Amino acid sequence: MMPEKEVVIEIPWDAEAKLMSRPNRFLGIVDIRSISGSPADVQEEKVHIHDPGRLEDLLYAGNDLLLKKAANTNRKTGWDVIAAKADDGWILINSAFHRKIAEWAIRNEVSPFLEGLDSVAAEQKFGDSRLDFLLGKGNKKIWVEVKGCTLINDRKAIFPDAPTSRGRRHIEELIKAVSGGDEALLIVLIFRPNAQCFAPNEVIDPDLAAAFRDAIDAGVNVCPLVFNYEGREIIYRGNIPLCDGWKLL
Repeated sequence: MMPEKEVVIEIPWDAEAKLMSRPNRFLGIVDIRSISGSPADVQEEKVHIHDPGRLEDLLYAGNDLLLKKAANTNRKTGWDVIAAKADDGWILINSAFHRKIAEWAIRNEVSPFLEGLDSVAAEQKFGDSRLDFLLGKGNKKIWVEVKGCTLINDRKAIFPDAPTSRGRRHIEELIKAVSGGDEALLIVLIFRPNAQCFAPNEVIDPDLAAAFRDAIDAGVNVCPLVFNYEGREIIYRGNIPLCDGWKLL
């Protein structure tokens, strides 16, 4: 059962727009229809997409977007994309907020893996990578990597939506942490409120999926957390399990 509404952070937006095209991964061209609630007619405005994924089910011509005005007036793009419309509501597609959301999850001990911590340090170097967090619990070190998930298929949240050698390397580093005597945790921030379970995307990235299975076998813990974006707030909805076929036997 999902918990009652828990507000994680507020993420305000300033304008509604329709996506016209996506010239490259980080750039969108939009028509702005309203700004701060007032009608507007701004055509072919450049906006920044702060997410490295393909997002093909969310960023397609004609879909509705929520934008936030950029604080830096010297940027080439004056707006950031915050969310995109889907059947299950507004979906956060701005990975700049992942750190704050993960910090909230850790601070609020939303999983048994996160209970009783003595220390939390962000952006710690491990091997050839920099992992998102190093947690301390007594004499234990817990290495944590955070991934954001926006792709859903038949109520299954799946990651990634594009091949990611960087993501695979991070999972391999978690395996090394466990083999070295530490603990490791993969936190998956899922922004599809209808998701009922989580699994790696074997079709898109079989190498990452293989690393994921190796990680489970090695003892890396996985914590899939569901959130949704209700207009201006990120709401925590609860933990979901791994999909069938990915559980430890």
